[in-house]
Amino acid sequence: MKTLRAAIFLIFNFSFFIAPVFSQGSRFSVTGDVAVNAMVERHVEFNNRVKTIPGFRVQIASFSGANSKNSAFSLRDRFVIDYPAVQAYIVFDEPNFKVKVGDFRTRLEAYAFLQQIKEVYKGYIIKDNINPEPPTVEDYAPDDLEEEF
Repeated sequence: MKTLRAAIFLIFNFSFFIAPVFSQGSRFSVTGDVAVNAMVERHVEFNNRVKTIPGFRVQIASFSGANSKNSAFSLRDRFVIDYPAVQAYIVFDEPNFKVKVGDFRTRLEAYAFLQQIKEVYKGYIIKDNINPEPPTVEDYAPDDLEEEF
């Protein structure tokens, strides 16, 4: 008797909460605070302006003192000749001119590149905001091995 009463109670409560969901049909609307919508729009706008992501670079030199700017540009130019496919950057971090190379998403990629250049360019890995490569069509193309159904 108690289980029958409990079952009836559960069925009644369950149908009471489910009935409004089914009575709504397929139409619904979401309302929210205007401030939340404005904040989301500002976030999207900010992401469209900022084109860098966190990553890693290899810093190959830091110059300070007299003629440091010319030394930094000279080293950068020599590096670009040796490795034309790798981006090189000069950053002025007062009072130093730093030469940073590469745009690596992972520390492992940066380490592999550092191993390639360590005979000629002494350097170390640093965290930095990098310029990612824009996605290509091949990144989004389906695999040739997959069949479409």
